[in-house]
Amino acid sequence: MRIRRDPFRDVIARQLDLFVEDEADLLEECREKFRAYNSADREDREEAYGDFSDAVETATEALADMRDRFARTLDEDAAEAYEDSFNRAVRKRWTELGLEIENR
Repeated sequence: MRIRRDPFRDVIARQLDLFVEDEADLLEECREKFRAYNSADREDREEAYGDFSDAVETATEALADMRDRFARTLDEDAAEAYEDSFNRAVRKRWTELGLEIENR
């Protein structure tokens, strides 16, 4: 049995690389907020986690916008396959963002 190659793999890889370039500040903010959460004192952890969650939400929304803009150029079946592939790629590359991408 031959395993079928994902037809969207290359375009998604390029899109995510472009996201890294275009949204470097946003990704750095996510990392910074996560570090702040991890190093926060007990009484500050809840607020620090909220800040981290907000940064993740913003980054996830930007990724979902990218995904949805491209998906609109495809027919319905291809768009669904593309969205699944995109979400898998995000989960693989950025676990913290991947947990939210399917909800967008």
